[in-house]
Amino acid sequence: MKVTFQGNPLTLEGTTLKVGDTAPNFTAVGNDLNPVSLNDTKGKRVFLAVPSLDTPVCDMEVRKFNEEASKLDNVSIYTLSMDLPFAQARWCGGANIDKVTTLSDYKDREFGKNFGVYIKELGLLSRAVFVVDENNKVTYVEYLEEITNEPNYEKALEALK
Repeated sequence: MKVTFQGNPLTLEGTTLKVGDTAPNFTAVGNDLNPVSLNDTKGKRVFLAVPSLDTPVCDMEVRKFNEEASKLDNVSIYTLSMDLPFAQARWCGGANIDKVTTLSDYKDREFGKNFGVYIKELGLLSRAVFVVDENNKVTYVEYLEEITNEPNYEKALEALK
């Protein structure tokens, strides 16, 4: 799959997911440096793949989902990036993010490759949104063609209802 960053083409590696697929397992690193896998998450989940929390669009996206999370019952939201766990924890504290869990894919890149969002040329994750139900079925997917664009918040949130 091809995506662009400021109009420049990039290549995504891994398996592209679609609605109805079973969410693939992955292991990422939590802010406490412990491994977190798909199996450690339960219920309805949103997985946000972002290039870096320290960029304006990623910052805005995670803040928006953090705000919306307080209005949702039984939904967990996870943001994954290649940012180191220390940087993720610092950013969350500075941005008052308390409803979204950040996970780092820096170590094994399993989330990026298993969800088809690993950018070959940059070693970062592309921007994408995945909604996964209680049975690990993917109920919503949005891969953004231009990484600097924001996702469709309304459609992602609608998929949770």
